[in-house]
Amino acid sequence: MKAIIRKELYSALHSPIFYGVTVFFLVFVSVWLFYLQRYFALDSATLRPFFAAFPLAMILAVPALTMKGWAEERKLGSIELLLTMPTSEWDLVLGKFFAAFSLLCMILALTIPVPLMLSVLGSFDVGVIVGEYIGTVLLSASTISLGLLFSALSKNQASAFLGSAVVLVVMMLINQAATRLPVLIADFINFFSLSFHFEAFSKGIVDTRDVAFFILATILFLFLNVRVILYRKWD
Repeated sequence: MKAIIRKELYSALHSPIFYGVTVFFLVFVSVWLFYLQRYFALDSATLRPFFAAFPLAMILAVPALTMKGWAEERKLGSIELLLTMPTSEWDLVLGKFFAAFSLLCMILALTIPVPLMLSVLGSFDVGVIVGEYIGTVLLSASTISLGLLFSALSKNQASAFLGSAVVLVVMMLINQAATRLPVLIADFINFFSLSFHFEAFSKGIVDTRDVAFFILATILFLFLNVRVILYRKWD
């Protein structure tokens, strides 16, 4: 697993894709906060508008980080070499997961200067900001595992990017469409919405139900990824 993580990190850090994703993410959340939300006109010591942009930015950032995970291995033919190595499929999947997850966490760490810069303008609740970052990390884990699953299902990077991006759009924005539906149907739809489970974290509330959802979703997507790899191995 460590060898896979080192390989993936070395490849990503020497690729312009990672730096392009980093610039896109930072610019997007900054423009969202200061221009679209007009933060300085809110006159309120809260970063909820800032963290509300994170799920939207991940719709494009996560597929870009994960599309190479398995699709590139299939294109180069190196997936056969990986599958014949004396290691389990879980080690391979977790190695790629932790590598991509580490890259996204690096990008999230670069957003910390924004709260630090704004903290001099008002009295912010540090606990709320910590809760918001906890939710962001959990959301990142689930979206990364989903992106890698689609990379394993796809034959090339383009289809992996488009497939995971479309599914993330649905899972992020489906709760907006559920607001006009009956309560029972809306609750059922919201259960599968990533942004719905992130709403409490965006308020600084760490709800154990939402924590459990993100953890179980991550485990489920990783399990499905392993099953796909096993199918490829025996196909």
